[in-house]
Amino acid sequence: MEIDELKAIAEGLLFASGDEGITMKQLCRIMDIPDSAVQHIIEELKYDYERKDRGLMIMQSHEVLHLTTKPEHSNYFKKLLELPQASRMSQAALESLAIIAYQQPITRTEIEEIRGVKSDRPVQTLLSRSLIEEIGRKDSVGRPILFGTSKDFLTYFGLTSLEELPPLPESTEENEEANESDLFFERFNDEMSKNHE
Repeated sequence: MEIDELKAIAEGLLFASGDEGITMKQLCRIMDIPDSAVQHIIEELKYDYERKDRGLMIMQSHEVLHLTTKPEHSNYFKKLLELPQASRMSQAALESLAIIAYQQPITRTEIEEIRGVKSDRPVQTLLSRSLIEEIGRKDSVGRPILFGTSKDFLTYFGLTSLEELPPLPESTEENEEANESDLFFERFNDEMSKNHE
């Protein structure tokens, strides 16, 4: 495999590893190449990113490599954060919101067990939009954070209390039809879109 292809794979792995980052050992294992080759590839990528026409850089912290933005562009990222958020929420965020609304108080792990996939980003999205909040810690190993819906959640949905949430279907037959709670959350997403247009 050519060096450019290996660099592209390493770059993709750095991006895909997100906030958690990736270690040199993990890169060696995944790419099935020796440590010296990985070090060479990372050095080349670092050199490539030093050019002014590139907006990324590789940061190393405690043996973990992270793909991150350049500090000299930080003013632009601040402006991005100040922009009104995209109005529509992802399906993952809506699923997580529905689970939290009906099962609260609930931990992130319990949300993931119900959804069957990692839910870090959807939960973070809901927290940043103030639709959910931390409401304590579960009295179990590691004392995980418990999440519940916020006052903003009630306001957005025009509810005075959680008792006004539509009932969940009791049988699988009802699941085959578009049930009330699905329609309720779809209406919410549509309303948010209109409000931000």
